[in-house]
Amino acid sequence: MNGRADFQEPSAEVPRPITHIGPDYIPTEEERRLFAECSDESFWFRSVPLAATSMLITQGLISKGILSSHPKYGSIPKLIFACIMGYFAGKLSYVKTCQEKFRNLENSPLGEALRLAQARRRSSPPGHYYQKSKYDSNVSGQSFGTSPAADNIEMLPHYEPIPFSSSVNESAPTGITDHIVQGRNFS
Repeated sequence: MNGRADFQEPSAEVPRPITHIGPDYIPTEEERRLFAECSDESFWFRSVPLAATSMLITQGLISKGILSSHPKYGSIPKLIFACIMGYFAGKLSYVKTCQEKFRNLENSPLGEALRLAQARRRSSPPGHYYQKSKYDSNVSGQSFGTSPAADNIEMLPHYEPIPFSSSVNESAPTGITDHIVQGRNFS
């Protein structure tokens, strides 16, 4: 025993009920393996190629004169920016693939929560939202930086866009005048 109160035998498989998938959720070994696999694949198969391609395109645009290079640092700042954007674009482009891998994972609370979230999205009509319970095990129910009021959206009616009104004279925008302010003469 290592002195920890939550010690479990490595071979002991304890089925955990889906209670709440939140920041305090501890992934299973299979989920941890899949997280590492997704991270590795998204880096090598998406981030590296997109970062390299964006850097090559940026360098080509700089050498053709379409983009200007920095007087002191040359093309380095723009290349670094292109590399970072390519990296994040690669990571983001792999999210759906990784979610699909988790959905296909059996005996996984996280996979079950993703399957439930997908079933809810398919069953709700477009333009409508359902109210989330605070006990919901829905992974997509997590709100990152949204207001508490946004978490309790029940059903919103689908509003049609307001047609453009041309009742105001378009040749003279409101609030703009043509008069010139005269300066005072101090002589």
